[in-house]
Amino acid sequence: MNVFNRVVTVALAVAVLIVILSLVVFPLLTLDWLASTAQTWRDYFSYWELNAWYLYVAIRIAIVVLAVVLFGVFLFLELRRRRAGTVRVVTGEGSKATVVTDSVAQRLIHHIDRLSDVISVRPRVAGRGRTVHVNLDLETAPEIDVPMKTDEVVAVARMVVEEQMGLQMGNIVVRIRHVPYPDESK
Repeated sequence: MNVFNRVVTVALAVAVLIVILSLVVFPLLTLDWLASTAQTWRDYFSYWELNAWYLYVAIRIAIVVLAVVLFGVFLFLELRRRRAGTVRVVTGEGSKATVVTDSVAQRLIHHIDRLSDVISVRPRVAGRGRTVHVNLDLETAPEIDVPMKTDEVVAVARMVVEEQMGLQMGNIVVRIRHVPYPDESK
């Protein structure tokens, strides 16, 4: 829905910009074009109203119903409350629980942020059934050994998710961004 919102917003902004520019640059020409277009549509609708009244009314009703359904679906998708993502936990004794993915993210932040040379971590956690998929955005010191730090972060994430929380680990993706080197000219 996010992509759709962006596309509609950009399209509306471009349309409004074109209308404003055309009204400012060519005001009389634009208004004459709008008037002739409106008259053409008025003649077209008058013709269909006089010659095929039932078809004219049926098409208008169909367009109204389609617009109400289409915009109703878009409004519903936009305004509905999003459920918090959860993951199911099943213990060895058969007990069941659900864990909110935000809780998994908080634990990952707490444990990974303590690692040396890790300045900040932003996890994105998605749950699918019993499996947890994790994307970690790390900000680290510029001189780290990337493969070693990646293995360390993945090991800590697995320990937190599988051992401490009792969840099944899915994919782990680690994205590392280094902070700039300190300015040595000062």
